[in-house]
Amino acid sequence: MNPLIEQFLDHVTLERGLSENTRQAYLQDLNAFRAFMETRRVSSFNETERTHVFDFLASEKKRGLSVNTLSRRLVAIKVFFAWLCRERLLDRNVTEVMDSPRLWKTLPSVLSVKEVDRLLAATQGDGALACRDRALFELMYACGLRVSEAADLRTEDVHFDAGYVRCQGKGGKTRVIPFNGQAGLRLRRYLADARPSFRNAQTSSALFLTRAGRTFTRQGLWKAIRRYALKAGIGKTISPHTLRHSFASHLLANGAPLRIIQELLGHADIGTTQIYTHVDQGRLTAVHRQFHPRA
Repeated sequence: MNPLIEQFLDHVTLERGLSENTRQAYLQDLNAFRAFMETRRVSSFNETERTHVFDFLASEKKRGLSVNTLSRRLVAIKVFFAWLCRERLLDRNVTEVMDSPRLWKTLPSVLSVKEVDRLLAATQGDGALACRDRALFELMYACGLRVSEAADLRTEDVHFDAGYVRCQGKGGKTRVIPFNGQAGLRLRRYLADARPSFRNAQTSSALFLTRAGRTFTRQGLWKAIRRYALKAGIGKTISPHTLRHSFASHLLANGAPLRIIQELLGHADIGTTQIYTHVDQGRLTAVHRQFHPRA
């Protein structure tokens, strides 16, 4: 089963131009499914039954995987099995009529404005690391950046005069996002006072550097934001993506059109952006009371 997984990954990488992160996610998901099938003494994907897929997802849920991860696992399996059928390597596709993973999605976790303030305040300090982290979090919240986008930013991507940052999103798509206010202030301070003290600051083009002068990793960002959330006394389980969700939710709550939020987030489908209308139920209720004649 391993050779088929490798063939599939090579194919979709060339056909879709997958990033290395996406390829590794597919590999992880499909290897997990293959390993599960081997515990059931299944040695060929042609022997797969729908119950195998359901049992696999149930076992992964029991291990504590999130709904989003389970949804991603099912996407990988469905895409893989569809490819096997097209290549005539599979007699029947048992995943074809399985529920879309969209039905599994939970509403994203967001922070309130006060919680964002507490998180940012937790980075206060005179050291270079505190200065860097405040600038990093301010920019992620101001622009709704994905964790990979923030980690991949270069110094030349920031344009202070025009007030925007240019980033590479999913699929290599470039988008331009405005910023100002606190994000601009903190970023200028970081570039002037903190970044020059990091190793390789003179030779590296990466915007945010580690103490050792390396480019930030996604894992490093996860650890940093969780550390500050704990320091801020935020009980929610949050990740760097929580700042992106909060960015979108707060824009919507303050009246930003959904199409504009879609463009700022870089969503190809507005259906993806519409999940924030469910998050902000308070705003919907307020609009209903304001405009409905019998509210």
